[in-house]
Amino acid sequence: MFDLQKETIEWGGRELTLETGKVARQADGSVVVTYGETTVMANVVSEKEPKPGFDFFPLTVNYQEKAFAAGKIPGGFFKREGRPSEHETLTSRLIDRPIRPLFVEGYKNDTQVVLTTLSHDLENAPDIVALVAASAALTISGVPFMGPIGGARVGYVDGEYVLNPTLDQMEDSVLDLVVAGTGDAVLMVESEAKELAEDIMLGAVMFGHKGFQPVIDAIVRLAEKAAKEPRPFEPADMSELAAKVKDLSASDLKAAYAIKEKTERRNAIDAVKAKVMEALVTEDEGAPTKNQVGDVFKKTEAGIVRGQILDDKVRIDGRDLSTVRPIECEVGILPRAHGSALFTRGETQALVVATLGTGDDEQFVDLLEGTVKSTFMLHYNFPPYSVGETGRMGSPGRREIGHGKLAWRAVHPMMPAHHDFPYTTRVVSEITESNGSSSMATVCGSSLALMDAGVPLASPVAGIAMGLIKEGDKFAVLSDILGDEDHLGDMDFKVAGSANGVTSLQMDIKIDGITEEIMKVALDQAKDGRLHILGEMAKAIDSARTELGEHAPRIEVIKIPVDKIREVIGSGGKVIREIVEKTGAKVNIEDDGTVKIASSDGKAITAALNWIRGITAEPEVGEIYQGTVVKVVDFGAFVNFFGPRDGLVHISQMTQGRPEKSSDVVKEGQKVWVKLMGFDERGKVRLSMKVVDQDTGQEIPKEAAE
Repeated sequence: MFDLQKETIEWGGRELTLETGKVARQADGSVVVTYGETTVMANVVSEKEPKPGFDFFPLTVNYQEKAFAAGKIPGGFFKREGRPSEHETLTSRLIDRPIRPLFVEGYKNDTQVVLTTLSHDLENAPDIVALVAASAALTISGVPFMGPIGGARVGYVDGEYVLNPTLDQMEDSVLDLVVAGTGDAVLMVESEAKELAEDIMLGAVMFGHKGFQPVIDAIVRLAEKAAKEPRPFEPADMSELAAKVKDLSASDLKAAYAIKEKTERRNAIDAVKAKVMEALVTEDEGAPTKNQVGDVFKKTEAGIVRGQILDDKVRIDGRDLSTVRPIECEVGILPRAHGSALFTRGETQALVVATLGTGDDEQFVDLLEGTVKSTFMLHYNFPPYSVGETGRMGSPGRREIGHGKLAWRAVHPMMPAHHDFPYTTRVVSEITESNGSSSMATVCGSSLALMDAGVPLASPVAGIAMGLIKEGDKFAVLSDILGDEDHLGDMDFKVAGSANGVTSLQMDIKIDGITEEIMKVALDQAKDGRLHILGEMAKAIDSARTELGEHAPRIEVIKIPVDKIREVIGSGGKVIREIVEKTGAKVNIEDDGTVKIASSDGKAITAALNWIRGITAEPEVGEIYQGTVVKVVDFGAFVNFFGPRDGLVHISQMTQGRPEKSSDVVKEGQKVWVKLMGFDERGKVRLSMKVVDQDTGQEIPKEAAE
């Protein structure tokens, strides 16, 4: 009934299996990949005809995790999976980026890749399995995909690279790097590192590239047995149209690209494009469409810009290949924010704000591996006005989530350990202008805002975006690329880190891949640029402020015995609610007895601290305490003297000589000074008033008392 085809290899010490022919047989391509006991199903469908009116390739990658994969039931009211989580969105982008450049140029059929995690063994991360599954499903689908590709995760533990480390091994790794590519070249890199040198990062990329070659071979063997016939697809011959567009626009485009200011330059280019459209897009039979002319015009633009850079080593705005645009940095620009910064590099600008919170502000993230708490969040917003346009405003899109995570990876390794800095920290980057690498501006602005807030970063962090122009054997690596250089170039290579090393690296390639030589040049050139940017940032602030901002909460941390936690919380939370209500401080108690007390008012923290210490501390024999009379009886008075603790002052211990009645000496509610004399045979507290001067609280010398 089933035409099941299967390939199995040993990979990174575990078995990798690729299967097709059993499930989802109506899809163009369907492959189930299992690594260890983690299983991902990939299904590919591509429409038979191009989507009309599209001037781009409509590819959608949807990665989804099912709770049943880890034996869980989804939380929430509906008890089913809903909108994609941030993790699912990031994984979808991770897979989209290396496969997109491998579709044949001109292919515009609506294409969807759906990846579903069916099983998760809590050892092998499903993102790499999903990447392999997507590549295999596309390769056998018959769509014009020039793959296959492979992918791998690389860790760095005890000075050694580790291929596809398990989740447990990743806890000891100072590197989390994902690399994807073909048999010949690298297409995509995504990483987070703890200040590693450029040569170690490059070595990790090449180690991963070599490590996934057996996977590519296995996909090829599976395709030899199960691939569908390639779809007939011939890109339209645009050579005649290209010649017409070049004749109409080349000289004007060269003049437009000589304009240094972005808005003026774009207006000039738009005017040239409008002239070309008017001349070529007509009602005549056989006339090219608007999209066809637009595609050819963009290639004409690219040819002019790329040729100028390769031949003359001069860029659109007049810079050489390695110069970084002028930088201006300001901190403390918002009076009520805990930390704020404005980072401007050329025509790219980020307004970044850091906010400090308490344990109540921690983010709970629900993953297949379990629920984790996040104490550092970084959110990136890209409003349309930043590029002088109108557009949709709403929840963050895939791009905003991806750029925010890239900046988070760059800064996260430098954040202090939570036990040293017990705050929840949120950074928000509002991009107010954009012309090239707003994500790297976010990295720089985040570092400045955090230091302005008093967050003790291990080192300041900066980021820079590198570009590539490659024609044949000639290539040029560009530092601090403009938006146009990104659109018309072959590579977007972002490197972030401190003066000591790289903390994050992300690379996307629009051509078939790049070599180790190009990556080495880009990394070395990026290091020079990063150090320059760090120097400019240091002019505004070079280390964390020693004091938190006026409006930031203060947090005091104390440890109480675990057996006292119940007393501090009280029945149904009565005691802790009373502490919070009466002092105004936030109180968070952890299972190990760690108590965090937070408030922007130091007096509130002191009051809450004293209250909790009064509950948890033990009174010491011989010490003098001030207390309150809570009950008067014939034989003495009960005094509340140590938090909730009461003790008896016997009538004989009230004054010199024995009074007639206890009520002659004290009344309920009266403040008195008492000395803890000890405990009776039943453990009851014995207090004395007569040995303490009731006016001063000082102990009366023994001879005077007698």
